[in-house]
Amino acid sequence: MGQNLLRCAQKINGCEIVAAVERPDFPGLGTQVKDFPAKLTYTSAWPTEAEAVIDFTFHTCVAGNIKNAIANKQAVVLGTTGLSEDAQAIVKGATQQIPIVWAANMSLGVNLLLELVKRASEVLDDSYDIEIVEAHHRLKKDAPSGTALMLAEAAAAGRKVALKDVACYGREGIVGERPRGEIGIHAVRGGAIIGEHTVALIADEECVEISHKANSREAFATGALRAALWLTQRKPGLYTMRDVLGFTDQ
Repeated sequence: MGQNLLRCAQKINGCEIVAAVERPDFPGLGTQVKDFPAKLTYTSAWPTEAEAVIDFTFHTCVAGNIKNAIANKQAVVLGTTGLSEDAQAIVKGATQQIPIVWAANMSLGVNLLLELVKRASEVLDDSYDIEIVEAHHRLKKDAPSGTALMLAEAAAAGRKVALKDVACYGREGIVGERPRGEIGIHAVRGGAIIGEHTVALIADEECVEISHKANSREAFATGALRAALWLTQRKPGLYTMRDVLGFTDQ
């Protein structure tokens, strides 16, 4: 994702990359970033000069990164998934001091998909069974994907129910008849799949499918950079890509 952010930043007016931050044991620390027009070297130091920081790291790093951002009064675009409850609490608490865009998927298309799923779930009642299938590469650590959970939350919001009351994470064995109103969520892992998500609303008479397929990780990078530019003009608070895209009143 770091390489994609560097490439995409060159195509977006107003974007200036001031640091490329890597983990302390990264073998290329101190070397120049290739194929980047400005002189930029990999560093493990926190980028104190940045207005906004984009975090695509690992869930155990997020709490420390947020604390650094607070100390330097920086906006944060957070795309890291798999956060513990403690880390989530730190992120939410930080929004009292700094602006944060927090989204499991920064793709503009996926965030449009969320709106479509919410609307479809409002229009089509619970005689339409909702099933969500996501597919990712074999190296992905968490399942289901953060995006699949966001889609499930959007579907539940459309139905005006709590996801925890209707979610079914895969099925095995003699599970009995499918309960009315259940939302199924299923994960596929294999190969080098970047990210595919399909939401199916299935009735006896018809099936409506809403899908998104990522062709390149640049889709996530472009959305994250757009979010960073938008966020530098915002007050402290918790925002999502829905806010960035203008789907809310904030």
